[in-house]
Amino acid sequence: MTQAAAPTSASTPAPGDELQPVVEALRGARQRWREAHRRGGDGRELPSRELLAAMVQALSGALFPMRLGPPTLRPEDEDFYVGHTLGTAMTTLRQQAALELRHDARQRGERQPTEDAAELAGRFLRTLPAVRVLLDSDVLAAYRGDPAARSVDEVLLCYPGLRALISHRLAHELYKLGLPLIARVVAELAHAETGIDIHPGATIGSGCFIDHGTGVVIGETAVIGERVRIYQNVTLGAKSIPTDGDGHAVKGRPRHPVVEDEVVIYAGATVLGRVTLGRGAVIGGNVWLTRSVAPGCVVTQADSLDGTT
Repeated sequence: MTQAAAPTSASTPAPGDELQPVVEALRGARQRWREAHRRGGDGRELPSRELLAAMVQALSGALFPMRLGPPTLRPEDEDFYVGHTLGTAMTTLRQQAALELRHDARQRGERQPTEDAAELAGRFLRTLPAVRVLLDSDVLAAYRGDPAARSVDEVLLCYPGLRALISHRLAHELYKLGLPLIARVVAELAHAETGIDIHPGATIGSGCFIDHGTGVVIGETAVIGERVRIYQNVTLGAKSIPTDGDGHAVKGRPRHPVVEDEVVIYAGATVLGRVTLGRGAVIGGNVWLTRSVAPGCVVTQADSLDGTT
C-alpha cells in the first residue's frame, strides 16, 4: 500500500519560485563584479586549479619518475615516460599561461598580451634540470639532518617539507617568468596539502630542510641561504605593511627576513621584518624577533624578550 503524497499548501512556494529570485540576484552580483573588474564574457578567463594540480603531479613524476611516477613504470621506459609527461604538462602550462597573460592584459587595458605563452612554457621547461639538482640537495639535507630518516626514498615519499619544496621550486620558476597567478595557485595547492605556506616569490637556496613543517610561513620577499633548517610553526613574515596615500598596501618592497647560510630556526619562532639572521645563527623555539642577529649567535626566548644576544 503506497502512502499518498501530502497536498501542497497554496501558500507554500514551489521550488522554482524560490530559486528564480536567487538566480537573478546572483546574476546581478556577477555582472556588477565583472564590470568593476574588467571581466569579459568569453568563457573561462582564469587558470584552473584542477588542471594546475594535475600539471604539478605530472612534473613531480617527471622529476622523480621511479619514485613519484606511475607504479607500473619500468626503468627501460623511463625516458619515454618523462618525455610524454613533460609534453602533456607543457601543453597545460601553455594553455593556462595564455589565460593569465590575457587576463593581465585586460587589467592593464591592453588588447593583447606582451608575452608569449609558448615562449614562457619553453623557458620554464629548460629550468627543470636545475630544479632537479636543487631538490636532490633538499632530499639529502633532510636525510642527513633527521636521525629518523632511514633512506632518501623515505624522505621523498613521506616528508611534507620535501613535498612543499617540490611545489615551491616549480612555483618560484613560474613566478620569475612573470606568471605569478599560476605560481600562487601551485603554492597554495601545496599549502592546502602540507600546511606549509611558502610564497612563490621567496628565494630558497640549496639544501633546505623543513622538518615536520606544519604551520611554517615564508613570505614573498624572504631570502633563505644554503643548508638552512626550519622547524614547524616558524614564521618569516613582515613586521608592518607600508601603505600609500590612499591606505592601500604598497606591493613589491622587501619586507621579509634574510636568512644566511646554515641558520637553524627552531619550532614556533617568529622573525618579522627585513632583518638578517647571520650565517650559522641559531634561533631558539618560540622566539619573537624583529632585529638582525650576528653570524654564529644563539638567540633564546629569554634573549628575545630582554633584547640581548
